[in-house]
Amino acid sequence: MSQLPIDSLKAEFDQLVSHHHLVVEAETGSGKSTRLPIWAANHGRVLVIEPRRIACTSLAEFLVEQSGQALGTKIGYAIKLHAHFDENTQVVFVTPGVALRWFAEDKLANFDIVMVDEFHERRWDIDLLTAILKRENQHRLIVTSATLEGEKLAEYLGAKRLRSNGRCFPVTVTYRARDSRYLPNKKGCENDVVSTVKEALEDEDGDILVFLPGRKEITQCAQMLQHIEDVLVVKLHASVSDDERHRALTTQNQRKIVLATNVAETSLTIPNIRVVIDSGLERRTIQRNGRTALMLTNISKASAAQRMGRAGRVSEGACIRLYGEHAPLELITPPELHREELVEPMLAAACCDYPLSNLSFLETLPEKSLALAAKTLRSMGAIDDQGNVTDHGKKVYPLPIDALFADLVTRIQTKAEKEAMIDLAAALSVPAQLYQLQSGEAAEALDQQETFGCDVALMIRLVRGEQLPGVNVDVSVLEEAQGLAKQMRAVFELPDLEVASRYKRDVLVKAMAKLHPEIVFVRRERRRDALGNGMMEMMVGRNSRFPEASEAALVLDSHSLPGRGVKQTLNLASVMMPISLRLLRELELGEWQQGETNYEEESPRATMHLVYAGRRIFTEYQALKGEVAVQSIAEMIEDETLLPEFAPLRKQQIQHWKIYNALGLNSDLIDKGAIENLTFSSWLVEQLETLGVESIEDIELFEAKDIPFKGVPEWEYEDFAEKFPLKLVLAELKLDVEYFVSRKLVHVIYVEGSRKADPKRWELPRWSGWKVQYKKASRVIDVK
Repeated sequence: MSQLPIDSLKAEFDQLVSHHHLVVEAETGSGKSTRLPIWAANHGRVLVIEPRRIACTSLAEFLVEQSGQALGTKIGYAIKLHAHFDENTQVVFVTPGVALRWFAEDKLANFDIVMVDEFHERRWDIDLLTAILKRENQHRLIVTSATLEGEKLAEYLGAKRLRSNGRCFPVTVTYRARDSRYLPNKKGCENDVVSTVKEALEDEDGDILVFLPGRKEITQCAQMLQHIEDVLVVKLHASVSDDERHRALTTQNQRKIVLATNVAETSLTIPNIRVVIDSGLERRTIQRNGRTALMLTNISKASAAQRMGRAGRVSEGACIRLYGEHAPLELITPPELHREELVEPMLAAACCDYPLSNLSFLETLPEKSLALAAKTLRSMGAIDDQGNVTDHGKKVYPLPIDALFADLVTRIQTKAEKEAMIDLAAALSVPAQLYQLQSGEAAEALDQQETFGCDVALMIRLVRGEQLPGVNVDVSVLEEAQGLAKQMRAVFELPDLEVASRYKRDVLVKAMAKLHPEIVFVRRERRRDALGNGMMEMMVGRNSRFPEASEAALVLDSHSLPGRGVKQTLNLASVMMPISLRLLRELELGEWQQGETNYEEESPRATMHLVYAGRRIFTEYQALKGEVAVQSIAEMIEDETLLPEFAPLRKQQIQHWKIYNALGLNSDLIDKGAIENLTFSSWLVEQLETLGVESIEDIELFEAKDIPFKGVPEWEYEDFAEKFPLKLVLAELKLDVEYFVSRKLVHVIYVEGSRKADPKRWELPRWSGWKVQYKKASRVIDVK
């Protein structure tokens, strides 16, 4: 076995690992991901946690090849849907999600050592698992990374630090930006990459590794480079096929260009890479307005070092950065726990018997994110008020899907609809897009076969193996979705996917909307491409087939992007299920608001509007009885159709009562908030209800004196009203008066009158110690 830089640490590692947690800092290419698990296996059974599935399987397969034994014998792995190990396997590579589920089952009792690799990526599941293992203190911890704040992490874990150098060969770094502070180009980075690749093919030797922000840019670059002769263009991202991954990670007979995302930054060894081309971009989640938004952004300096480290493994290398040498990049990438919603981490922690807020992390978790996650999980009954997991939460967590979908799957009762929800959840839970829609005649053919324009129905049909016109299906993604569906069907003892039950669309819609009304959205009346649910707004995404004629939908999947402003977030609905407005009424969503009363008919009727997310979705008319009558009678009293002169007098008394309390003249204990929010309308409705008024005939039995307002004491009121009038009449001038007690300010406001001159101070009440201003239209002057 060839010598690697990390080998210099073996003696010290063996000496310390039996008695101390270890933090191992080693540069890219040092061999830490392959050597340390084997060394640790001499001290007990080892669980190695790799942040990415592709790294998990590749590292295990590499070590198996080195050992000459079969996969799963001494070295194995476990990822979602695939496992190759048994109770005798000495080193098991797993993804963080698998490790957390195993911990929830038996606290990883079958392992002695847990190695957390690539900690610097700061994924939420790795941070959570590390925090839990630190608190549990039953395993020896080995935490590794190429770039991390080693001293801070070692202090957090109470660990010893080991440090190793990495690259064996120097790497020449060049920058392509004219300005040394030029940031990566977010618009058209593909053109910059392609031109740089072509130059590197002529100027440099060896294979080329290109870092791009996502699958979209990789696909576009691959298309632009495919015509180059004698060069193999290979894609490498989370959802590539096994064959594609194998081509990327093995030596080929021809020169190779590997187009990769961050998946190639760490752990993976790609042979014969001499040149790295770094776009300087990645797609990263951020928190905006309580939503997790996916943002195309600049990488950190730590990521830039990782990417550079992919060159120089076998000989001198070159790193070409498509940005300026002094570009203001962040030092490190912020942890996911500070960038994403905490629903999944909170449920995972609770299932491991640790409320998330009780755990100690490297950085304190955001209080707002904790509160929002707790509210969401409590609303679905997954945790209790103390943050402990409920029986329902224990059913939801093990399912390898989003918590929302898991909640729906477990709570939908009818068998056929539960099957449909499982198949839909499987399609929504794979990391890549299941299909692309064609346009033109192909799209018309699809509309004829799937007449609802329903993304949900389309996904379910695809997972169940149907072939539909106008749809380009990604076969590898479909296979993963079908595998997930089969796994969950087995858990719930439901029929095989091949003999799926026929579900009723209306029953499925009603079940989902009833369990999670927050996924119900209605169109805005004026902006037809926007929908709302009362808490947030969605735009119809380009990938959705949502019909123009539909007025409402269930939104099952969406993604958020940063808007134009700093605080703006653009939410795009990508998977929608059209529903009728009638369903909202049937499920009693929204609230009834009383409108105008029609007195022209023989029996007066009130207009009632059902309002959801600010939109009137139904209007009906009700006879004036009960609460409806009270509202209408209150309106009639306010516009003086009933009890003339009553409303103006009581409004004046209420206003004086507010001023009286603001001046501190009330010696009784009072609810200041209630007084500030008091209105004539709310007070009157309360009085009418107390008097038992239910019809116009009832109110005719009362006089104004029967409905008094108990405010300023009666013996004080006349003097107080004279001192603080609400209206003034001067020579040829009528004024309203407004008081701002906390500022000792009075506004006298022009109402009407032919007088051109402004009022004089001597014409007004004394208001000793108060500042007085006169307002007429937009003009405001001090009265002296």
